[in-house]
Amino acid sequence: MTPGLWRSRGERAPVWPGRNWPLGSTWSEESTNFAVYAPRATAAWVCLFDDEGGEQRHRLTEQALGIWHGAIPAVTPGTRYGYRVAGPWEPEQGMRFNPNKLLLDPFGRAVSGDLTVDPAIFGYVLGDPSAMDTHDSAPYVQRSVVVDDRFDWGDDKPLRYRWRDSVIYEMHVKGMTKLHDRVPEELRGTYAGLATPAVTDYLKDLGVTAVELLPVHQFVSEPSVTERGLTNYWGYNSIGFFAPHHAYSASGDRGQQVTEFKQMVRSFHEAGLEVILDVVYNHTAEAGPLGPTLSFRGLDDRFYCRTGESGPGAPFQDTYWDVTGCGNTVDASNRYALRLILDSLRYWVTEMHVDGFRFDLMSALTRVHHRVDMDNHLLMAIGQDPVLRHAKLIAEPWDASMDGYRVGEFPPPWVEWNDQYRDEIRDFWRNHSPGIRTVATRLAGSSDLYLDDGRSPYASINFVTAHDGFTVRDLVSYEQKHNEANGEDNRDGTDNNRAWNHGAEGETDDPALLGVRRRQTANMMATLCLSNGVPMITAGDERGRTQRGNNNAYAQDNETSWIDWRPDDAWLDVYEITKTALRLRREHPALRQRHWFEGRPTIRGGPKDLAWLHPSGREMTGDDWHDPNLRAVGMFVSGAPLRSPGPRGEQQADKSFMLWFNSDWLPQRLTIPENDWVQAGEVVLSTDFRLPVGTQIKAGDRLALGRRTVVVFREV
Repeated sequence: MTPGLWRSRGERAPVWPGRNWPLGSTWSEESTNFAVYAPRATAAWVCLFDDEGGEQRHRLTEQALGIWHGAIPAVTPGTRYGYRVAGPWEPEQGMRFNPNKLLLDPFGRAVSGDLTVDPAIFGYVLGDPSAMDTHDSAPYVQRSVVVDDRFDWGDDKPLRYRWRDSVIYEMHVKGMTKLHDRVPEELRGTYAGLATPAVTDYLKDLGVTAVELLPVHQFVSEPSVTERGLTNYWGYNSIGFFAPHHAYSASGDRGQQVTEFKQMVRSFHEAGLEVILDVVYNHTAEAGPLGPTLSFRGLDDRFYCRTGESGPGAPFQDTYWDVTGCGNTVDASNRYALRLILDSLRYWVTEMHVDGFRFDLMSALTRVHHRVDMDNHLLMAIGQDPVLRHAKLIAEPWDASMDGYRVGEFPPPWVEWNDQYRDEIRDFWRNHSPGIRTVATRLAGSSDLYLDDGRSPYASINFVTAHDGFTVRDLVSYEQKHNEANGEDNRDGTDNNRAWNHGAEGETDDPALLGVRRRQTANMMATLCLSNGVPMITAGDERGRTQRGNNNAYAQDNETSWIDWRPDDAWLDVYEITKTALRLRREHPALRQRHWFEGRPTIRGGPKDLAWLHPSGREMTGDDWHDPNLRAVGMFVSGAPLRSPGPRGEQQADKSFMLWFNSDWLPQRLTIPENDWVQAGEVVLSTDFRLPVGTQIKAGDRLALGRRTVVVFREV
């Protein structure tokens, strides 16, 4: 039978009772079961589409526990479908049922076609939100797809790297390979393109252990973005939480994207790389009450947080409560929303074999009656779930509200994006830090944020840049955002860049200025990779990628956002510093410890596990920590022995290290401290041309530490 056809055209298949679980469409050789949650609806139909666009409607006659269900025989994988649902049209009461609107299956595992912005996609008459629109939306909206889940995973299994051994590489599926000359042209910008050796070998050579993919749940562009002739490139506008985004598929959108995604995950695992998904459960693409009706709104509008039921005279747009900045907030305390999120997460772990998740605006999902509650049902359910509690769980610990900022507050096993690390490391290297007191805390793992609740240094996901904001190259090349291409008159994007252009705005051919910028980029990358915690690198930063000063390239699906792989544009010196720093981290457990430094010996008579050094050669004093003019600090990390025991409880030993960070615009006179434990060392990483790798030193030596440099000495 031809994929996508169920019977000859015009012949209506019977609807069997089926079952109310699992939600979504479930294919078998005999029939396909459909189950959709719409508890306040009065009628529901499954609408099947043939290859020519013809529609057959099949009324679901069974309802149990708020779920409409039925099974249709001989429906094949690849068949496109949607739902139509009837019920009250009472928008002031949060009921927006409209059978004229074709709805995506919230549990659908693939989506076909693209969304066309047209008045018909809105449930109401434009200009009159109280009136139901009767135009058919089917010609303009996407369809869900019946999927055959079978796939040969072979011996694939979770890699389960420990957090302290992890290095994350945040990247965009399309942007990573769209301009890659060693990826076959037909695969560029796709899941299959990421699975090629050109990508996996590069990442292994660099030294990362996990990729964090910007959203791959099916998403659509906002009408306001489409009207400007742009598209939502980043993908933070999800509409299908079980479906891999079809535009990233090289093989088709009739279920092939599911297989291609699985093949990509298997290839990453074969290369020793974990796969983490950036997931957006906090809002959906339906936006505010004046947004389109695409799925959830037409099935059960209680999926979204509300300000309270509004009366007939209340403003229509005031019925939603929004702490995401996207028009709506998913109500994770709603039983159905909670089930969808948990089922989606389990699906991606069990069926798609992903290793973890980074939750966008996670604070929005912790709300109970609009207040942040770290004992909420979602966090508790994930923490006890036998599947999810072993996945990597990363919170973006804030939302779009002031009270949503919760860095340092998420319970185990969660780890967090640490924006305080980002800000303070940027300030240090642009010489805006009030001394080095807080910088030292960030280098050592941010104990002020994570020690008091028993978490380890790896609870901090350290980053200097992320997808939103400047790249590292732009941090040293621009001080002002240049977002004109976004079509918002440069109003979008943050103004708090914490950037320094070193005297000239934008790109330059001046060799001296270019040299300073490249060294500063290398300094930040080395600092990131050698700090205690989990480093996250934004794709392309290690080779000097630029967005030409755009710090909010969410709508730039073009060369602004894509990685330029041409060797003549790469900052290869930055790449080598980054690679070296990650190799040192990987080879030396002293540089990636899970126990907190205590500033005292790990054994009687031994050296302190961590000592902070003044350039004069003494340990830092209280006055030194409060010296606003001090811009250089040394970090002695002892490896003899480590505080952390080995896998069998054995004492572990490693080389000792001395790391120097100088952000001053002047060189520093440096004295290597006299001590009883380490008498000699060598330079193993350096951004100071006067102290190249291989330089030998001994206790008591006096050196000149170059301005704006990082130098790492290892015990010999």
